[in-house]
Amino acid sequence: MFENSAFFELPKINSFAALPPEFYSLVPTTPLRDPVLVHADEMVGALVGLRPEHFKSKAFVDIVSGSAPLPGGVTMAAVYSGHQFGVWAGQLGDGRAHLLGEIAGPNGHWELQLKGAGPTPYSRRGDGRAVLRSSIREYLASHAMSGLGIPTTQALAIVSAKDRVIRETSETAAIVARMAPSFVRFGSFEHWAARNAPAELTVLADYVIDRFYPECMLSEPGVPDRPGQRYVRLLRAVVSRTALLMAQWQLVGFCHGVMNTDNMSILGLTLDYGPFGFMDAFDAKHICNHTDVQGRYAWYAQPKVAHWNLYQLANSLHVIAPDAEALRDALNTFEPTFFDAMQTQMSRKLGLGAWREGDEALVDDLWSLMQANHADFTLTFRQLAYAPGSSEPSPHQDLNRIKRDLAGTTGATVQPFVDLFLDREAAVAWLGRYWNRVESAPIVSPETRRESMLAVNPLYVLRNYLAQQAIEAAQEGDFDEVAALLKVLKSPFTHHAGMDAYAAQPPAWATKIEVSCSS
Repeated sequence: MFENSAFFELPKINSFAALPPEFYSLVPTTPLRDPVLVHADEMVGALVGLRPEHFKSKAFVDIVSGSAPLPGGVTMAAVYSGHQFGVWAGQLGDGRAHLLGEIAGPNGHWELQLKGAGPTPYSRRGDGRAVLRSSIREYLASHAMSGLGIPTTQALAIVSAKDRVIRETSETAAIVARMAPSFVRFGSFEHWAARNAPAELTVLADYVIDRFYPECMLSEPGVPDRPGQRYVRLLRAVVSRTALLMAQWQLVGFCHGVMNTDNMSILGLTLDYGPFGFMDAFDAKHICNHTDVQGRYAWYAQPKVAHWNLYQLANSLHVIAPDAEALRDALNTFEPTFFDAMQTQMSRKLGLGAWREGDEALVDDLWSLMQANHADFTLTFRQLAYAPGSSEPSPHQDLNRIKRDLAGTTGATVQPFVDLFLDREAAVAWLGRYWNRVESAPIVSPETRRESMLAVNPLYVLRNYLAQQAIEAAQEGDFDEVAALLKVLKSPFTHHAGMDAYAAQPPAWATKIEVSCSS
């Protein structure tokens, strides 16, 4: 039955399935009718030992479409709870996700999960399905974040089928096969804390520590190893990973859209792509989720929300870690870790070298300038690398250099730095201050500085209108646009000849695109 069986013979560990049965429900997937493979990714497949020829097998399509179980796996849906939009929502769980099993691949252990493979006991009267529109967005987003070097779940494959799903309208059903070392969330801990179940909390925390944070088992020099101290160390480690993740999100203009505690990874991964968005015109209060009418998850608020979510995790761990002061101390590491990461990464984005006194005012004034002019987030940082290298900059940049980088083709609208601002005079004034700062401590040559800035400031991000174009083509059975987008998103810092349109500012119609929790 299973041709090209090398993949299916890989050892399966299924460590989550070894937890007590209270942590999940064994439930089969509901197959799609006549599934069609939209795309499968070779790089992600290689993480578990897959080769391109495996993608052509019926066995592979059967598994990623929910038509057959993963041989050696255990198909299940996990239970968890959580806060949604700041309100306790009680029990939640994998309402449209099935964990097929855990593969011990050549690049570590990876859980394989299908999103959209039918109802589970946690579907809350839902159909457990996903639509092609949202599935393509998640598939592209996972690869976009991976290309940017931001921790994320990995998207292995996407399939569509003839089945129809009712959302706002009738849409095509689809499934995303995604992978992660673990899909445990903050809400997994909240679930047992809300039930005052220290035994289950201990099992879960020890599982996470043993598998992913073994360093938390080691006592810290000079710190008494009181009862539950390893869970304090676990919290501190999760705080650190989450703070670093928030800095990475902020500095590429990424908005998650639904930062509920059940969407926060215990491993510090970007998890559960729904109404996400990469900002086009900068607005600190940008809201990517049309459902978020209060702006709880606006761009500027994401670090604060992450800290609030970590507080809920700390509350949960307090059931098994009685030292409240130690838990508070661990939470208090979030802010310095976040700001240190922001400063370090912003220094790299601006080519400043080491952060020093006065840089905060320079950066704050750049944000203000971008806000006042609604400058394009991605291109502002990218094009700054080409700004003229003198203390008295010309309003015009080296257009020849820009054209060499972009190999300018019809339809490209990438502009020099100052042209991204309506108030050119203000942009030139800020640019003069910037170059005074850069030239006051010339550590590297202008060419080296430029190349280092280009290596951390992407030319391509997954703009909503680009995703929409790929979705509309796919809904007509044309998946070429998905493949084209993936090409630039996987290497977002490098110019791709003939792909200039993917680096352009969005057209006017793009402002009308709305994404919501159904996305």
